Amino acid sequence: MVDIGSLRAQACDMRADIVKMIHAAGSGHPGGSLSCIDILNALYFGGVMRHDPAAPDSPERDRFIMAKGHAAPALYTALAYAGYFPKDELMTLRKLGSRLQGHPDSSLLPGVEVSTGSLGQGLSIACGIACGLELASSDASVFALLGDGECEEGQVWEAAMFASHRCLGNLVAIIDSNGLQIDGPVKEVCDPSDLGAKFAAFGWDVTEADGHDLASLIEVLSAAKTSRGERPHLVIAHTTKGKGVPFMEGECGWHGKAPTAEEAACACEALASQKEVA
Repeated sequence: MVDIGSLRAQACDMRADIVKMIHAAGSGHPGGSLSCIDILNALYFGGVMRHDPAAPDSPERDRFIMAKGHAAPALYTALAYAGYFPKDELMTLRKLGSRLQGHPDSSLLPGVEVSTGSLGQGLSIACGIACGLELASSDASVFALLGDGECEEGQVWEAAMFASHRCLGNLVAIIDSNGLQIDGPVKEVCDPSDLGAKFAAFGWDVTEADGHDLASLIEVLSAAKTSRGERPHLVIAHTTKGKGVPFMEGECGWHGKAPTAEEAACACEALASQKEVA
């Protein structure tokens, strides 16, 4: 039985570590990393994904692709908390010689399936992996986390078409729909309109969820994984950019800016208060 209260408290700790590591690095992407922490918490700690830090290359594992690679701090934090590498290594983010590069590098860090960062490519990679697993008669699933701004990329829609054509029921795409990208609101930069309707038109099963409601996320993601029909699955997770840090929430300026020491301390204080009531 998953303890949702413990997961909520852990999410506060994970967000605090993201703030600290980006401050220590002097660069990074806090907004979109903070927005997707609950999604990663559900996947890695909510019993959704089958994974084992002691056997990161097990053929039985479910695969996770961080398509929005700039949210690497969120992925690193989830992997560290899961035991793939020591938590104290988090503070080496973006440092010379660190395994924790600005974008995930699969050649350096266990648990990172593929190197990502060029937006639009992650879903295509996930399709390829899902297709290979189908050919191998594996029951493993593939999860890919995209940004809503990323869905402006044409390659996303080529992948969406391919996944439906190949009936990849083992593929679950998740959109971290926080409504903002580096240049402003997604709807003002290049409005993708109703993403659910578009993916449905491409032949996907689509579900929407509150991206900060852990119980709901676990239920929706588990259902998408276990249905395994002939259609790929999309979960649109409605989130808040900069979630948990009041002065970052809903501000596109925090897409790719490191907090000062004073801002980091203020953010961690706010997250500590939230943890007390989690």
